[in-house]
Amino acid sequence: MKDLFANLQSSIRLIDFLDVGIVALIVYRVLLLIKGTRAMQMLTGLGILGIGFFVSSAMELFTTHWLLSHFFDYLILIVIVLFQDDLRRALTHVGKNPFFTGSGIEEEREMVDEVSRAALRLAKERIGALIVIERETGLKNFIDTGSRLDAKVNADLIYSIFVEKSPIHDGAIIISNGRMSAAGCFLPLSKETTIDKSYGTRHRAALGLTEDTDAIVVLVSEEAGEAHLVKNGKLTTNLTEQEIRKSLATLLNLSRGDRGIPKKLKAWMQVTRRGGERDQ
Repeated sequence: MKDLFANLQSSIRLIDFLDVGIVALIVYRVLLLIKGTRAMQMLTGLGILGIGFFVSSAMELFTTHWLLSHFFDYLILIVIVLFQDDLRRALTHVGKNPFFTGSGIEEEREMVDEVSRAALRLAKERIGALIVIERETGLKNFIDTGSRLDAKVNADLIYSIFVEKSPIHDGAIIISNGRMSAAGCFLPLSKETTIDKSYGTRHRAALGLTEDTDAIVVLVSEEAGEAHLVKNGKLTTNLTEQEIRKSLATLLNLSRGDRGIPKKLKAWMQVTRRGGERDQ
């Protein structure tokens, strides 16, 4: 045993740790890029086929093994065809900001201010809106359903998108990495049967998305003229601009603790946090 450890110490160099670290970082960033997208499901499917390949070999299932072996002979071409959109997005992403994602703290605080101002202006004028803030779970599939923007978050721009005469008002804005990625996006409706019957399609879309992802949704109800926050399938209603600002800052880890947040919001945050912990 001592000889084994001695041989390992003599054969492993410091540069090998750097090599392994780089590969681990690349794999981690790739998984983050495809997390929450169709690519993750396809990758899981390829993994299942890979397991089937080895199982069929061990159990001498010759026909199954022959079929899977020929399938994997063309694996590179299959991967390129299946993941062409995801590969293109990943390469574009790396070119813009190699292996590092996310926006700065100051940019996120500015984003929170702009979203809060827009939400209350829309609520006062009874204009319905859905503003989605992406977090860890990727929302690329939903971004692709809308009109691409790639614009800085701005309250006036958000307002102009949701006014009735706008061609893309009937959908959601998705904010990714501190920027408005797309507008007019379609979101999945909640399948919960216990939802309040008074909730319309906009409410159900906000609840549906947050049930499946860790996104935060700012929802403006045109019927009630109120702004709400939705997270982990839980909705809190009728918030002021200051309440939205403080809540978003806390949920996005931009402020210290829950100081200055009303009791009703603290209770809502506790429920949504517990829901997120259960999902993990």
